[in-house]
Amino acid sequence: MDTSNPVAFVNGELLRLYVGKRVRTVIQVLRTDGGGVVGKSCDDQQIVVNGQLPAPLTTFVEVIGIAEGPQSIKADIGTNFGDNFDLLNYNQLCKLANGEYKHLFI
Repeated sequence: MDTSNPVAFVNGELLRLYVGKRVRTVIQVLRTDGGGVVGKSCDDQQIVVNGQLPAPLTTFVEVIGIAEGPQSIKADIGTNFGDNFDLLNYNQLCKLANGEYKHLFI
């Protein structure tokens, strides 16, 4: 496993802590907006994603990229996760990966 460029698991609340750094999250796609996508994070916050994403988009998309601001990500990688995904479980993962078990997630 390459640990030279770690990627933090984030929800909408945690995204603001990683501005300028690589992050990973799953959004529920709400709409496309110009060159980007507007989505809902696993903790019900709005996130705008710019950059390359797969086409066509499924309902849930994993985004890996640079946090540009407290509610925006410049995507390097986008992966369709289908139309059925448990955002509540993913939110719990984000909390664990940034809390008590952070050392396990790099």
